[in-house]
This record gives sequence, C-alpha cells and structure tokens, in this order.
Amino acid sequence: MGTSLKNAVFLVESRLRDAARGSVQAYYELGMVFSSGAEGADVDLIEAHKWFNLAAMRGNARAQECRAEVAEDMSAREIAAAQKAARAWLQRSAIRAAA
Repeated sequence: MGTSLKNAVFLVESRLRDAARGSVQAYYELGMVFSSGAEGADVDLIEAHKWFNLAAMRGNARAQECRAEVAEDMSAREIAAAQKAARAWLQRSAIRAAA
C-alpha cells in the first residue's frame, strides 16, 4: 500500500471515529477529503455532499457553501443518493446513542 493511500485511509478512519461521536468539524473535514481527494483519497461527490450536508445541518456555514458548490457538479439522482446517505447516517447515530 502506497504512502498516499495509507495517509488517506488513516485520515478518513480518524475523522469517521470523530464523526461517530458527533463532531461537526469531522463532518466538514470528511466533506473536504471526499470533494478534493485530499491525502490521496478518491474524489466522491456523493460522500462529500453527505458530509457537508451533515455539517450544514449542525450549523456549519462553510459546509453549506461547500455543499452547494459540490451539488453544481452532481446530477439530481446523485444529490438524492447523498441525502439518503445522510439520513441513514443520522438514523445509525441515533441508534448508537440510544444503545
């Protein structure tokens, strides 16, 4: 595994752990990773939109702007998939919190 890929995996895994604890900053940073391909991660606009959406829902104004920018390069079907993924994340988070 190349260094770049290792960095991407580490970054995403560490941010996902923080996101699971409800970190709005982690949501935003995951959106940045997936929208830009930071640290060698693959660009995935659906994932980026999902994370920006979650951060925006928690009041991150920059995430609102980034979500709109990403949406400009997405189809309606891709945006719907991102919104569905965000809802699923929220449902899983609620279940984890209740456990």
